Amino acid sequence: MMPLSMAGIGESNTIKKVGGKEETRLFLERLGFTPGANVRVVSENGGNLIVNIKESRVAIGRDMANKILI
Repeated sequence: MMPLSMAGIGESNTIKKVGGKEETRLFLERLGFTPGANVRVVSENGGNLIVNIKESRVAIGRDMANKILI
């Protein structure tokens, strides 16, 4: 397993685990970051990631991406 922040642009991955405090996990789950979901990094801009998750594009910071393990 590795954090989402280390994924290459354009590659699809499956989320294995979402870590962090409970409020952080709930926030990410509401955005669709749940174990078993497919996620693809679209681009990186200034440390922030734009990802496709459940047919939506979401921008998250590197600190949040480090809590999502693929």
